Amino acid sequence: MRERTMRARLSLIHSAMWLVLAALGAVLSSGTAKAGDTWYPFPVDVWQTPFDASSERDQMDYVPLEEASEKWRICVSFPHMKDAYWLAVNFGIVEEVKRLGVAMKLYEAGGYGNLNVQRNQIQECMDWGAQAVLLGAISEDGLNDLITELADEGVPVIDLINGVSSPDIAGKAQVTFYDMGFLAGQYLVDLTLANNKPAWIAWFPGPEGAGWVKAGDQGLRDALKGSLVEIIATSHGDTGKGAQLELLNSVLKQHAHIDFIVGTAVTAEAATSELRKRRLTKQVGVMSYYYSPGVHKGIRRGTILAAPTDLPGVQGRIGVDMAVRALEKKLVLKHVAPQPTVVDFQRLETFDESTSLPPRGFRATFDVN
Repeated sequence: MRERTMRARLSLIHSAMWLVLAALGAVLSSGTAKAGDTWYPFPVDVWQTPFDASSERDQMDYVPLEEASEKWRICVSFPHMKDAYWLAVNFGIVEEVKRLGVAMKLYEAGGYGNLNVQRNQIQECMDWGAQAVLLGAISEDGLNDLITELADEGVPVIDLINGVSSPDIAGKAQVTFYDMGFLAGQYLVDLTLANNKPAWIAWFPGPEGAGWVKAGDQGLRDALKGSLVEIIATSHGDTGKGAQLELLNSVLKQHAHIDFIVGTAVTAEAATSELRKRRLTKQVGVMSYYYSPGVHKGIRRGTILAAPTDLPGVQGRIGVDMAVRALEKKLVLKHVAPQPTVVDFQRLETFDESTSLPPRGFRATFDVN
């Protein structure tokens, strides 16, 4: 009986993945604008009620400023630079800073456990003379008092990617990770429909307390409601590879039968090597709920099924433009995000990598003067 069940699950993972494109036609049919030297106009969602993720959205093309009116100083604060996701954001920011003719100083806090480090780094950036802050926040609530202080001093803060709850931000360049989790969950639901068999997933959403993690978790769970896909383990942790490997090993020891491992890009990358080591590659499918070069490579090689992308390079570009617009009193669209899409093996041919991946050879850049 167990052998027959396992064969059914193997069939679920491997044969159905080639049928899923038809089921996901609506998701995958939307085109993605090229984000090269001239990356705009770019299709975006604009929230009718800014900073309210549940509000209705309008779709339009985003067109940034041609250049800044002066050489503004922009502080960029990242939670870390441990994975290539933030390197893609870094690339988008650097390119837009250069295009607009402004200056940038970037700090990275070293991990999601380092809230006080991020707070101190922002203050250090203010000492440099920063006039605006582009903030990839470690905590949804833990920087709110600092954001209020900056706003009171006339320093606009643009909430970039991760999400904060402060009403005092000047703007938000953020794909809601609810959408990312939902797209990942919907992909798995459609994958299982072809076989009408239950599937068990181990879920690794990221560090507990981060706004993007809470949103992604809710999105995935909402997508799975009423389906044959069940979460049998949820494990939170920092997005460093060591931390994710430890979580993976713990879950794999506790659960003999898992059909899919779903989680951060680092989780997915770590899972492919760990499953190979355990000779479970054919039994367990892997999916990330955001994109990275390692995930891209895994999809191309067939070791990762798919991943939504929130187009981090484009979010970085939009964030810089919003910061400059805020400084120049030209910020009209206050809550903007590119429209996320799912990438799997079938979609690779038409996927514009420059929206989501740093180019080969790009290194972390902390200063543009």
